[in-house]
Amino acid sequence: MDLFDKLRVERGELGQHSHLPKDYFMFPKLEGEIAPRMKFNGKEVLTWSLNNYLGLANHPEVRKADADAAAQWGLAYPMGARMMSGNSVHHIELEKQLASFINKEAVQLLNFGYQGVLSIIDAVVDRKDVIVYDAESHACIIDGVRLHMGKRFVYPHNNIENLEKQLQRAQKITDETGGGILVITEGVFGMSGNQGNLRDVVALKKKYPFRLLVDDAHGFGTMGKTGAGTGEEQGVQDGIDLYFSTFAKSMASIGAFVGGDAGVIDYLRYTVRSQIFAKSLPMPLVIGALKRLELLRTQPELKDNLWKVVNALQSGLKAHGFDIGTTQSPVTPVLFKGGLGEGANMAMDLRENYNIFCSMVIYPVVPRDVIMLRLIPTAVHSLDDVKETIDAFAAVKHKLDNGFYQREELVAVTK
Repeated sequence: MDLFDKLRVERGELGQHSHLPKDYFMFPKLEGEIAPRMKFNGKEVLTWSLNNYLGLANHPEVRKADADAAAQWGLAYPMGARMMSGNSVHHIELEKQLASFINKEAVQLLNFGYQGVLSIIDAVVDRKDVIVYDAESHACIIDGVRLHMGKRFVYPHNNIENLEKQLQRAQKITDETGGGILVITEGVFGMSGNQGNLRDVVALKKKYPFRLLVDDAHGFGTMGKTGAGTGEEQGVQDGIDLYFSTFAKSMASIGAFVGGDAGVIDYLRYTVRSQIFAKSLPMPLVIGALKRLELLRTQPELKDNLWKVVNALQSGLKAHGFDIGTTQSPVTPVLFKGGLGEGANMAMDLRENYNIFCSMVIYPVVPRDVIMLRLIPTAVHSLDDVKETIDAFAAVKHKLDNGFYQREELVAVTK
C-alpha cells in the first residue's frame, strides 16, 4: 500500500468531518478587528469563540507596545536559540516578572504552549518514572505522556479516590525502579470549564511522594484574587511543583512559560528540546508580554469586567433551563442532546439567522449523542451581548426540541 493512500481514506478522528463545508465549520475565517463583533461569511456576527479573556488583544496600550517593539526590533531579533545567541535582557526581565507574579522561584519562557508542555514532560521523566494524569487532560499533555517510555496511569476526571489508587500502583513500581512519580492535571479544563481539584491533589502529597505539573492555560489571568491562576484560587499555589501557562489566552499573544523551583527550572533550560532546538521568542512578543503582564497586575477591572459578563451569561443560561455542565470558570459549554447533523444545523441557524458565532464541539471531544456549543466570554463583551445571545439560544433550543434540525443534509435554515 502507498503510505498516502490510507491518509486520504482515514483522515484521522477530526478529519472524518471534513465533508462539512470548508471555511464554515472547519477552519472558519473571522475577519476584522478582534472584538465581540467581527465579520463571518460576509456579515457581522456576535463572536463567542475567542480566548481573549481580558480583552487585551485590542487594548490601546497593548497595540502600541506591539507596534513600537516591532518597529524598533523587527521580528528577527534575537537570532538563534536562547542557549546559543537568542537571549536578551528583556527575555530575562519577563521571566523574573512572571516568576514574581505566580509566586515561583523561577520561570522559563517557551515559544509555544503545546510544544512546551510536551517537551517539559519529556524532560522531567525517564523510563524509571511513572506518570499519573487526569483523563480529560489537553492533547498536549496526552501527547507528552505518549512520549514517555515508562509506566503511565490515567484516573477518571477529578476522581481523587481513583487517583489515590493509581498513586499506590505507581509507588509500588517506583519502589522497584528507583524512579519518581509525576502527576499531571489542569487548572481549568478548556472544554468543560470546571477546575482541576488541585486542593485535594495537593493534599495527597502528604501520603505519596509525587511531583505535580499543572497546565493552567485557561486559569492564568482569569482565576484567583490577583489573576495568578487556579492554584491561587484554591489556595494551593505552593503545592504546584511546575506551573505552566500560555500567552495565547488571557495575554492575547503567542508564547508560554513554566515556573517552579530555581534548580528545576535551570535543569529545564538545558533539557527542554522544543526550546533548545528552536529560535528564541521574537522581541516584539517579549516586549508585548511585558506590557500585558503590567496591565494584568495594575488593572484588576479587566478581570472584574470579565466575571461580570461570565456571571450574567451563566446565570442567564441556567435560568432559561440550559445545561452548562460543571463549569467553574469563564469557559461556558452549553450542552444539548442530538447528533452531528442537528448540531451543524443549529450552529448554522445561529450564525445565519441570529448572527451568533460560537464553536460547535463534536465527537470525539464529546460523546456522539451530545452537541456542545462552547461560549468564551470576555471583558469586552457587554450585558446587551449576553441578552442577545440567550434570546437566540432559547429560540434554537425550541427548534431543536421540536425536531426542526433533524435533517440529513446541511441547509441554510431560516427563521
